[in-house]
Amino acid sequence: MFGGGSITLFRFRGIRVTVDWSWFIVLFLVILWMNGNFEDLLGESGSTPFLLALLAAIGFFGSILLHEFGHAIVAMRNGIGISSIQLWIFGGMARMDREADSPGTELKVALAGPAVTAAIAIVLGVVGIAAAGWTGFQEAVLLESRSGVSGLIALVAWLVSINILILVFNLLPAYPMDGGRVARAAAWWKSGDRNKATRFAANLGRLFGYLFIAGGIGLAFAGYVFSGVWLALIGMVINGSARGAAMQTALNSRIGDVRVADVMDREPVTIPGDLSVEQALDEYFLRYRWPWFPVVDAGRRFLGLIERDSADQVPEISRSSSHVSEYVDHDMGLYIRDDTPLDALLANQNLRRLGALMAVDADGRLSGVITIEQVGRALRDSAQTPA
Repeated sequence: MFGGGSITLFRFRGIRVTVDWSWFIVLFLVILWMNGNFEDLLGESGSTPFLLALLAAIGFFGSILLHEFGHAIVAMRNGIGISSIQLWIFGGMARMDREADSPGTELKVALAGPAVTAAIAIVLGVVGIAAAGWTGFQEAVLLESRSGVSGLIALVAWLVSINILILVFNLLPAYPMDGGRVARAAAWWKSGDRNKATRFAANLGRLFGYLFIAGGIGLAFAGYVFSGVWLALIGMVINGSARGAAMQTALNSRIGDVRVADVMDREPVTIPGDLSVEQALDEYFLRYRWPWFPVVDAGRRFLGLIERDSADQVPEISRSSSHVSEYVDHDMGLYIRDDTPLDALLANQNLRRLGALMAVDADGRLSGVITIEQVGRALRDSAQTPA
């Protein structure tokens, strides 16, 4: 969405954590800024202020990462897959495979991140007050050189203040920030119309975007050039994201009430789960030349996907005695309900990656396969239909 390459740091519970190239700019700026602050606070230069500044940068981005994991974990508990979490120049972003299916889910996912941030601030605040007392810790939060606290307590105090700032900023009703998503959930609950609620939240986001831009320009003219430029850039990003959400909502409205079941292939080729890997390779992969197949049991319940690479990795001596069901990918992001609105697939990362998703009924039985070509065809048909 924001361009540039990304570097994978690690994976946690199947979630890929990456950093955009722009993240390194902020990392450098935070270390540079905090190094100067700690030099002033401690009255010395050298390795100690630099080490504290490095820990501050790690703590800052660690807080943002935990914030995004809060969103991700609650989303997954509500059946929404998370393809990755990316850190970039303006913070973090959890990439969800689809939109929430109800106002309640939208609200829970939106508030999960701020809840984690608030918990971090409270825990660190309790630790800091216990170690330095209320007055000393308060002065440390303000980075006053007369506070007399140690460098570690000053670090804790700064992390408390930065998490409070992250919390307040994210709760502003500027879509697509967390507060904007809370506003959308409230509007969705009141109106019963997700598209209408998204338009409302997007317009609110664009308003805040313009306010941030204006405020940034004002700060720049007042002499706070760096802060002003930063705030204006944030406003531009929020404005662009909100405008994109409004445009997608207009497209969703044209799709109307089309469901996955209306456009999917109802007779997909499937592999029985009790089939041997050897038979699967001979009768399916070599015959159709497809990279993967859906796997079902005797009752046609969807078990997962079997990929050619997974089948090839089974030792030849074991292929005749190994069942396909032992090697399927059970990732819940590979399938959706067949009554899912088609517009919910527009941001689905797995659909883009695989080119198709499995559709199941309420009992988990495979009812079809929907491809990215079918979704594109439905979009083209809706664009040609008079509004």
